[in-house]
Amino acid sequence: MEKIFDGEQVIEEFEALTKDAKRVQTETLKKILEENCEAEYLKKWGVDGNTNPEAYSSFVPLVTHKDLEPYIQKIADGASYPVLTGIPITTLTLSSGTTQGKRKFVPFNDKLMETTMQVLRTSFAFRNSQIQGILIENGKSLSLIYGLKPIKTNGGLMATNATTYVYSSEQYKKMMKVIQTPSCSPDEVFFGPDFQQSLYCHLLCGLIFHEEIQVIFSSFAHHIVQSFRTFEAIWEELCTDLRTGVLSTRITDPSVRSAMSKILKPNPDLADKIHKKCSSLTEWYGIIPEIFPNIKYVYGIMTGSMEPYLKKLRHYAGGIWLQSADYGASEGWIGVNVNPLLPPELATFTVLPNIGYYEFLPLSQNTDPNSDPDLNNLASVKPISVGLTDVKVGEEYEVVVTNGAGLYRYQLGDVVKVTGFHNSTPELKFVCRRNLMPSINIDKNSERDLQLSVEAAAKLLAAEKTRAG
Repeated sequence: MEKIFDGEQVIEEFEALTKDAKRVQTETLKKILEENCEAEYLKKWGVDGNTNPEAYSSFVPLVTHKDLEPYIQKIADGASYPVLTGIPITTLTLSSGTTQGKRKFVPFNDKLMETTMQVLRTSFAFRNSQIQGILIENGKSLSLIYGLKPIKTNGGLMATNATTYVYSSEQYKKMMKVIQTPSCSPDEVFFGPDFQQSLYCHLLCGLIFHEEIQVIFSSFAHHIVQSFRTFEAIWEELCTDLRTGVLSTRITDPSVRSAMSKILKPNPDLADKIHKKCSSLTEWYGIIPEIFPNIKYVYGIMTGSMEPYLKKLRHYAGGIWLQSADYGASEGWIGVNVNPLLPPELATFTVLPNIGYYEFLPLSQNTDPNSDPDLNNLASVKPISVGLTDVKVGEEYEVVVTNGAGLYRYQLGDVVKVTGFHNSTPELKFVCRRNLMPSINIDKNSERDLQLSVEAAAKLLAAEKTRAG
């Protein structure tokens, strides 16, 4: 029988790329600059066909999103000439807001879609090589994903979040038919107008197909925790829907109701089964394997600001494997989790050297253009970056991205630690968001410091509650 997905070939291609990462990086930068040489932004800095990495870093400055906002606004307003890229910007995506505490527009085009597909293929290949039997014909996934209603900019360009854009694209749908278990929810639920209605229907679909669910997936760990906290509150109503075959009146959107009517049929036996399982659980421990007996793993971003949700997620998972998804941001992808069996706290991400050009700013330098010069004597010193293959194990860096979607020497705001190398490309551990630095009196505190403080406070409160009881 012909393979529908050749994971071995994907892994071989990955190994070849990572063995010659320095050359691949040079070629990647050359390709990006040549494809976008007519862009206003590159002309401004006098790149003029020079694709040498050293020349590039000397001509083009380090930037943050604030520096690019005027150019992105020109794109949003419908500029007819190349502003940031030679390849047209197809949409403006809205960031999640986890990096700088506010949402922002990020350019997206076909080049970024290509890299998205490559990351998903590579990630699945490594995942499937370690967990057999998760190809399409073997089950379904409970994908807790939600679309965002697109808006149009003054120039007529669509603006939405990256999840909505990618998940609604034909490229994604085509690839998912090949490499991933199909979702148990219809498209109308994914792209419904109301989050709570979509969540209710996702959970109901999960129950209808509970024996076929092998993967639970969402973009972020807190989405999964939130979903099962909601399940605790509404499970009896879900059982009523299963028993009667009639969708709750809380679902008011006609397209969602119509789509759900095609799969929701009266099933008293299933309703009784789910009711019995939920009634017998103690504090909802192990609800996931109890409801979904063939579940193999739970998948989503579980690092950084998502780590505090792991304790509750493990409570719900009851021993089921948790796998942290790959490392990327609204601005683009960086690395793939090629060691998916590691617990999320130990997850590392191997940089794909052909999906972007990467530089790293040693954290010992002042690499934040918005830093207060009174707090840092190095503010007048121009930060010096190191290349992808020149980073050192054990050191922490801020990631700088250049990609085909119009970002050039873009400071991502992420702090990573180099834990090792996969062939000649580094393995990174996400540390924190540099731009989330709450100020308490005079001291600057990182997102990691805040997480540790919250966790310590939670332990004290739990101990106090125990003593009071």
